[in-house]
Amino acid sequence: MAMEKMEVMLRFLGLLLLNELLYCMAEGNINYYDFLLQDSNFTRLCSTKSMLTVNGSFPGPVLRAYRGDTVYVNVHNQGEYNITIHWHGVKQPRNPWSDGPEYITQCPIQPGSNFTYEIIFSTEEGTLWWHAHSDWSRATIHGAIIVLPRKGTSYPFPEPDEEETIIFSSWFKEDVMKMYNEAEVTGVPKLSDAFTINGQPGGLYPCSNETTYRLLVQYGKTYLLRIVNAILNEELFFSVAEHNLTIVGIDGAYIKPVITNYIMITPGQTLDVLVTANQPPSNYYMAARAFVSGTFSFHNGTTTGIFQYINCCSLPLSILQYTSCCSPPLSPSFPNLPSYKDSAAALTFTKRLRSLANQDYPVNVPQNINTQIIMTVSLNLLPTPESSCARVVGNRCSGGLNNISWVMPSTAILQTYYRQMEQNIFTYDFPDQPPLSYNYTGENLPSSLLVASQGTKAKVVNYNETVEIVFQGTNAGGRAENHPMHLHGYNFYLVGIGSGNFNNETDPKNYNLNDPPYVNTIGVPKNGWAAIRFRAENPGVWFMHCHLEKHATWGMDMVLIVKNGSTAATSIRPPPAYMPDC
Repeated sequence: MAMEKMEVMLRFLGLLLLNELLYCMAEGNINYYDFLLQDSNFTRLCSTKSMLTVNGSFPGPVLRAYRGDTVYVNVHNQGEYNITIHWHGVKQPRNPWSDGPEYITQCPIQPGSNFTYEIIFSTEEGTLWWHAHSDWSRATIHGAIIVLPRKGTSYPFPEPDEEETIIFSSWFKEDVMKMYNEAEVTGVPKLSDAFTINGQPGGLYPCSNETTYRLLVQYGKTYLLRIVNAILNEELFFSVAEHNLTIVGIDGAYIKPVITNYIMITPGQTLDVLVTANQPPSNYYMAARAFVSGTFSFHNGTTTGIFQYINCCSLPLSILQYTSCCSPPLSPSFPNLPSYKDSAAALTFTKRLRSLANQDYPVNVPQNINTQIIMTVSLNLLPTPESSCARVVGNRCSGGLNNISWVMPSTAILQTYYRQMEQNIFTYDFPDQPPLSYNYTGENLPSSLLVASQGTKAKVVNYNETVEIVFQGTNAGGRAENHPMHLHGYNFYLVGIGSGNFNNETDPKNYNLNDPPYVNTIGVPKNGWAAIRFRAENPGVWFMHCHLEKHATWGMDMVLIVKNGSTAATSIRPPPAYMPDC
């Protein structure tokens, strides 16, 4: 009898293990990474500097996963400053604890300590990225995330012959944290000294010709470029000379193929782009430079790379270079990039993007809305009394959403909210409308519209509500410009975008509710608006902010809190056993 009981028990345990194995197979694999943050020396632009890196590389290592996988990343902070890491575009269902923004979902990882992030992939597929989310550390702490289709499935486009990651970054000769601390006092951030492609400025910058990034290609092959804009403060135009680009994905979601000769990509955005080496074997530049819609100073350089056909003769500068050519032209062709201030080209590019919206990749655009938020996106001024600091007297630059300039709290909002602690950390009264209605994009607006209030305000929505947010750009003080707005914890549908003031009666009639792009970052056009929709089905505390680092620092931020549903499966997961202390 005892043996029979033992046999039954073993069978039962075997079934449990089999079920657990099948569950894991259905949900995805588990992968582990270690990130060691420490200072490393790099030489660029004729000088050497020490800077914080992950595993000694710039950009940092690529995270690879299949759709539905879970990845654990143990971050060891051996640097001098606090740090957090954000997994940009990963929705982290019910798991805001590992989202990463400093003082929003966690206290920072202090020097000499570590924290393990649990990154839960769900419906994401394509290219995303990770980056530091504390101060301006993301200038050097960032890398790509590649989410492949589930094993046994394939891309919804012809399989490329090869893949390559392209990361655009900012390069500063000075120490980034020193610059950040100075900007906190002066209110004016310094410009970068270069843009880079995969860490290299390219031959149009001094002392950079020999280290120019080269992409080796073979005639007739097609390459999937996984493109990330990790630059701090500039949007970019990018092109490859004499080659068409086919956009097949954005922000970890596929789109209907778009054939173009240039792209516009904002900080925070990712694109999946096919390019075929089908031109006469020669040498071709690929290049990126700033798209600038406002009146502020910007870095006016051009980063270049070489698209190099294999076995082609070596050439100076940064050229797209095909293999099998032995008599390269003396003057390789340069891409015909739009003008740095071509707002029409930027808006036209964005309007061409549409979701696949097919049986394998359906869309679920909310048709009816429970909550609408009209949110002005403004550059403001904050009065600065003479006693506040020695170097700034009078007004200083700020950013605001609905005329509220964000004040970063001193402890994590998520922990305060989850534990229902008595607190004066934040308030729940972020408004659904701007405090004042006016001709937002008009000329010669009164200077009084520039003055913002300050606060740490959250907007609360119920679980499963359908939400529409209309971002409305403003021209107060003649300071209108493009703003790449990013929402953590969600992708959303860009259902409408246009110029001028949003009209709540007429503009929704022209919404695309059939196949809008499904994105996590969208450029709100200068003196224009953008409307997004999503279903609030991911409970948690989620940061929303402009992805121009200077604007986020100035206060162009807010928090969205999505309440728990009625079951454990629709509620925030319990916190991990260890979270960093403030």
